[in-house]
Amino acid sequence: MGALSGGELREGAAGRAKHVFYYDLASPAAYLAAERVNHALGEVPEWIPIRSEVGPFRCAEEIQAYREDLERVALVQGVQPLRWPEPFPADSEWAMLAATYAKQIGRAVAFSLAAFRQAFAAGRDLGERDTVLLAAAACEIHPAAVIKGAELRGTRARLEAAEAQAAAAGVREVPALLTAAGDVIAVPAA
Repeated sequence: MGALSGGELREGAAGRAKHVFYYDLASPAAYLAAERVNHALGEVPEWIPIRSEVGPFRCAEEIQAYREDLERVALVQGVQPLRWPEPFPADSEWAMLAATYAKQIGRAVAFSLAAFRQAFAAGRDLGERDTVLLAAAACEIHPAAVIKGAELRGTRARLEAAEAQAAAAGVREVPALLTAAGDVIAVPAA
């Protein structure tokens, strides 16, 4: 896959390039990757929300097979059994704007993990604002701040810019990791 030039990678401690983790809150595969990415890398990468299509699924049997595969992965990982939100896949547009706002205020990891857990550990629909606000409250972001922040034009512009940057780097699906060396790796669920 593609790579960003060294100048486009984020800098971590001591000025060295830092890994970047791309995810969509509607993706259960991204949830499973999110639960282990920080530990697997031995550091916290920069978490960047980007919208990505979950599926497409041609039939109900395909959705069921997808669910069963990910449920096996969750079991192997030792995370809580997956509880599927209805509808699945959910409309996560507003949740992704909230995640982009959370990133702006330095709370991307905490908010995103809380939102993922609301969706795939509790089975709640991220298309409902109350679910997103529960995730925000879990990481001490005031609901009024999330509502205001998610509705700003600048927040939408930042989400779109992150998506354009990810695409330019070669990210074609989530979850994905942009390594400190500039390589894009599609992160498998297992």
